[in-house]
Amino acid sequence: MSETIFTKIIDREIPATIVYEDDLAIAFKDINPQAPTHILVIPKKVIAKLDDVTPSDQALLGHLLLCIPKIAQEQGLSDGYRVVINNGELGGQTVYHLHIHILGGRQMTWPPG
Repeated sequence: MSETIFTKIIDREIPATIVYEDDLAIAFKDINPQAPTHILVIPKKVIAKLDDVTPSDQALLGHLLLCIPKIAQEQGLSDGYRVVINNGELGGQTVYHLHIHILGGRQMTWPPG
């Protein structure tokens, strides 16, 4: 798999505003925010997209989801937020490193995009 902007952030080759990090995950502010608060949560393990996860990734996926409420609380999103995973071209995925969007700070509408 080729290197992505996200692997460069993990490796500290390019700067990012990191808001959370542990051994398995890193979260940072999106450089093209779609809401007043827009955080990306990514695994440090490179997985291109949700379709590529395997049963061995179950604990990692659970870990990523458990990070989200902590990050949202720290970012002041106590009134609610949206969590999005885009998968593949038609799903709107533009960076092929699995990532979870946390969007908040405004009223979300439905249906999205």
